[in-house]
Order: sequence, then structure tokens, then C-alpha cells
Amino acid sequence: MRFIENVSQETISMLQRIYKHSKHHRARQRAHCLLLSFQRHTTTELVEIFQVDRMTIYHWFHAWESRRLAGLYDQAKQGRPPKCTPEQKAHICQWAKAFPKNLNKISVFVAEHFDLRLSKQTLKRILKSMAFSWRRIRKGLKGEPDPEEYQQKKQALHDLQQQASQGLLDLYYFDESGFCLTPYLPYAWQEKGRTIMLKSGPSKRLNVLGFLSKNNELQAYSRVGSVDSDVVVRCINDFCKDIDKKTVVVMDNSPIHTSETFQKNIPVWKDQGLDIFYLPKYSPELNCIEILWRFIKYEWIEFDAYKSWTHLVNYVENVLQNFGEKYKIIFG
Repeated sequence: MRFIENVSQETISMLQRIYKHSKHHRARQRAHCLLLSFQRHTTTELVEIFQVDRMTIYHWFHAWESRRLAGLYDQAKQGRPPKCTPEQKAHICQWAKAFPKNLNKISVFVAEHFDLRLSKQTLKRILKSMAFSWRRIRKGLKGEPDPEEYQQKKQALHDLQQQASQGLLDLYYFDESGFCLTPYLPYAWQEKGRTIMLKSGPSKRLNVLGFLSKNNELQAYSRVGSVDSDVVVRCINDFCKDIDKKTVVVMDNSPIHTSETFQKNIPVWKDQGLDIFYLPKYSPELNCIEILWRFIKYEWIEFDAYKSWTHLVNYVENVLQNFGEKYKIIFG
């Protein structure tokens, strides 16, 4: 009969620690087997205890005799050879950029160019290995900001933020956004076989105009109906009633912010202590209130809001009224 013999007390202690505490199940199992063999359990008994065949027990013994403690652990395996060469992956990467929604077309290109058949699952794994991921496509602006103007305005805005943090002025970000019964929630956790359905159709639009500071101070105005320069001017006039120090309002170059009606009011607001700071064109990322709109539409409004127009208005108004307490944004 074959037994594990000539094992020092120190080695036995090490095997016992591995058996009790190793995070690797197979290492624990093999250490246990060696300890039992050292205690004169036969191979037949070990086969019964560990529910493996006799050759497996012998392999464990052989690994112990040849590599000692290292033999308790699986050696790194080479694994399946890759289906694609680096050059083929580079082509797949280019095709994915050209046809980002169509794995079938990419599969056809792979078959035609490399005489290689790849399933959709394999293509997905290859794309993920190259840092591709399946996510929502975002809408973008048609143009790009002028690089020089962008840097100048970005630096000027940074300086204003520094002054605001020192209490030298108040800095607010202004913008408008609209809410309707067309859901803004394309993704949600859903049970397999059960799809959440949200009714969508013609809807009125609740427009919200807001002044937001990085201290989570919000002054918002909502209305049903269109927003033009006259509406914006009335909101700023009302906002001016509450300012008690030099205040700068950051906004984009929307036509309703640059119209003749709007421009002729700028000197009036300046006399009241309010200046307008225009962002460079095509740079919404510099306007912090855009973050608020995203949070409301994609995080804070629940499905119930889309049951009816009344529900939607109530949900939006609830967020606006409780912003700064129940709802907050941590600005970087």
C-alpha cells in the first residue's frame, strides 16, 4: 500500500493550516488527503472520502513527492489559443467603429477577409477585451468650440469660481430645460421575461428655468408653454430682487440669451449688481446646471411620474422644492 511518509512536524503544521485556511478549495482538499494518508488511511479509503478515482489520488501523491507544498496548487494552464491574431483584432476594431450597432456585418467582414467564423458572443468578448462596451449613444452638438476662446473662457470661469469660494461674489449657472411624458429612462433592472412598458405619446411640456450655485442653492421658475427672451428677462428681473452682493450668472449663447430684447437689459442688471458671463459656443459641459437636469431626468424621477401629466408636474416640482435638502449634487 502507498502512504505519505517521512513528513516533519513543521510540514504537518503547514498542511494543517492550508487544509483549514486556504482560499483554494483544491489545495485544502489535497492537504487533507495527504494528512489522512500520513495517518495510514488507505488509497481505497481516500477514494471513498474524496469521491475521486484512484488515479487522481496517485496524481496528488506524485505532485507532493515532486514539488512538495507547491504540488498542492494547480499550475498555470496555457488555455485555449486565441481565435484572432492581433492584426485581425485591429481590423475588427476598425469595423466596430464604422458599424457600431451591427455585429452581423462585422461577422460577415471577418468571414470574407479571414475565412473565420465567429459567433456574436465571441465578437462581444473580443470587443470587450479591446475596451468596447455596449451603452447608450449620447446626443452631441453640431459644432466644436473655438480652442483659444474655450481655454480663455474656461480660465475666466475658474477665476470666478475661486472668487465665489472666497465669498467675493455669488456665482450662478443658468439654463432652461423641458419635461414631458416621453420617458427619459431607457434602461432599468427588469425581470427576465417581463418588460417594463411606459406609455408614450403627445404631451404638454413643462419648461423649467433655473439659477443654480455650487452650494446647491437653486431658484427655479416653471411654466407650461414656450420660453422666449421676454420670459428669460422676467426671470432674471425677479432673481435680481434677492441679490445682496456682486453676482455673476453663467449661461450659454442660446438665441434667447443673445437677442436684442435680452441685450438691452444687460446694463440694467449690471446697475443692480448682476453680470452675465457667456460660455463659449458648443460647451455645455462648462454649465453646471446641466448636471441638475440630468439628475432630475435620469435619477430622481420615478416611473410613476409618467402615469399622467399631473404626476409628472408634481414630481418635477417636488424635486425643485426639495433641492438642497433631500436632493443634492456633489460638485467636484
